[in-house]
Amino acid sequence: MGSVEDEASLVEEALLQDEESKRYTGDGSVDFKGRPVLKQNTGNWKACPFILGNECCERLAYYGIATNLVTYLTRKLHEGNVSAARNVTTWQGTCYLAPLIGAIIADSYWGRYWTIAAFSTIYFICFYSVFKFLNMEGDVVNKLSHGSKDWKVYTRRLKKVAQGMCTLTLSASVPALKPAECLGSVCPPATPAQYAVFFFGLYLIALGTGGIKPCVSSFGADQFDDTDAQERIKKGSFFNWFYFSINIGALVSSTFIVWIQENAGWGLGFGIPALFMGLAIGSFFLGTPLYRFQKPGGSPITRMCQVVVASFRKRNLVVPEDSSLLYETPDKSSAIEGSRKLEHSDELRCLDRAAVVSDAERKSGYYSDKWRLCTVTQVEELKILIRMFPIWATGIVFAAVYAQMSTLFVEQGTMMETRVGSFNIPPASLSSFDVISVIFWVPVYDRIIVPIARKFTGKERGFSELQRMGIGLFISVLCMSAAAIVEITRLQLAKELDLVDKPVAVPLNIFLQIPQYFLLGAAEVFTFVGQLEFFYDQSPDAMRSLCSALSLLTTSLGNYLSSFILTVVTYFTTQGGSPGWIPDNLNKGHLDYFFWLLAGLSLLNMLVYIVAAKRYKQKKAS
Repeated sequence: MGSVEDEASLVEEALLQDEESKRYTGDGSVDFKGRPVLKQNTGNWKACPFILGNECCERLAYYGIATNLVTYLTRKLHEGNVSAARNVTTWQGTCYLAPLIGAIIADSYWGRYWTIAAFSTIYFICFYSVFKFLNMEGDVVNKLSHGSKDWKVYTRRLKKVAQGMCTLTLSASVPALKPAECLGSVCPPATPAQYAVFFFGLYLIALGTGGIKPCVSSFGADQFDDTDAQERIKKGSFFNWFYFSINIGALVSSTFIVWIQENAGWGLGFGIPALFMGLAIGSFFLGTPLYRFQKPGGSPITRMCQVVVASFRKRNLVVPEDSSLLYETPDKSSAIEGSRKLEHSDELRCLDRAAVVSDAERKSGYYSDKWRLCTVTQVEELKILIRMFPIWATGIVFAAVYAQMSTLFVEQGTMMETRVGSFNIPPASLSSFDVISVIFWVPVYDRIIVPIARKFTGKERGFSELQRMGIGLFISVLCMSAAAIVEITRLQLAKELDLVDKPVAVPLNIFLQIPQYFLLGAAEVFTFVGQLEFFYDQSPDAMRSLCSALSLLTTSLGNYLSSFILTVVTYFTTQGGSPGWIPDNLNKGHLDYFFWLLAGLSLLNMLVYIVAAKRYKQKKAS
């Protein structure tokens, strides 16, 4: 009788413990003070508005520069179309390369919260300096024009703002830092010093955004417990609304900020985003008591190197058929801080040698030298990154297509009719239709497409991340085809009106570009948001910032690829004195050929992606 009561007591105690455990997150997250967190008090959607607000304002600041940068380079620094497009894509590429720095710091040492906080503050200091300069700009110009002896005082003040955004504003505001205005068709080029000041500011901004970008989406997704099925569904929705908030910021930039730059001055247009950076930081810090935090797990680069070195040292050992004989910690938790254990996979068995326990290690009982013996989880981390590589690589061509929105789409628009009545439409502002497309498609996808798809596929999020990205790649082919068709129409009209040899706009309404922008926005919702989901869900727990940075790296490499293609195309198409496909006078060129080239590359890229996606094996966390 007593044994029955004891057994009942044990069952009751186990049920109470299970009920208690359900009150807390199961993914290892903690609160601001490092304590286990209650689900009902933290994270979930209650924490997300602060993160989404931060991202919206920060992206507004970034796109306030990026959207119309090609116009500034051509009109104010007097660069040619190819040079301006190449410089913009190279800078944007660097903006998406710098996140590797922030990601490594976040995953290794600071965690995502403190990395965002630190780099946001640095970013804001650069922006704040803009206002100090703008307030004294008129005085500075007057002192310059009158040759005041007080110039040394102003020089010292200028040195204080010669960083990041302020350097950019200096270049845009002070006459000495800009080339002289054009005299007729003669436009003096910028001097090396003027280029140096302008691009120094641009690349400091690239470094600033690098610390923020890889951490924000991952930190937002951290607010949802991976071990809770309901929260996993909400996390999929979070990525949609995260991208939605990015595009709200971009919409303001591509309309209001672009209009300010074109009509009220470039100095003011580059300075206004400082206000929004202040709002971004305030929004982020306000949510601190509600956040869930993941502990940094140490350097992911070091762990990967340890696996490679250990497997090489044990290259002569035989990997056992029974994976349970491979080394793993006996504890429930992983040896890597902030990470769950990963199940063994049969791929890349050569790396499993790093987890083989040698006879010498078994006899000594010493298992702490990670350069000689790694856990299965540590080996699987590297395997996951290798498996991701083909999927990751296909994102580069898509990013090259996306880069055209801020370069050749804008240059195409400058050669079309931009006046509607008495109002002049800045060509760069057409990118607002890409943003409107995203703002339209995100709720449609999240509220309509996903529930319908869920009924047919049985998947929590309607489509898998891989299916979603594939749909986006297909739409990108349609986007470049639409751009090519518009350019064919424009060139045909230029020929009919005898405008081929005249660098003037063709009377073809710029709104004909809307379909290519709208298709690009739809492709973004499927591909870019799919990438955010894929690289967060499939990455090891302690490498999520790094994998987010790797997804951003595709954008960087896509911009570099676009610059490379432009350079190669220009070289081969200008042989023998030919104007080439993309001359300064687009009426004499064949921009349509370039768009068809990108459409063909996108189609080929999509076929490669389909093969890679079919072979991909999902991560299995214990």
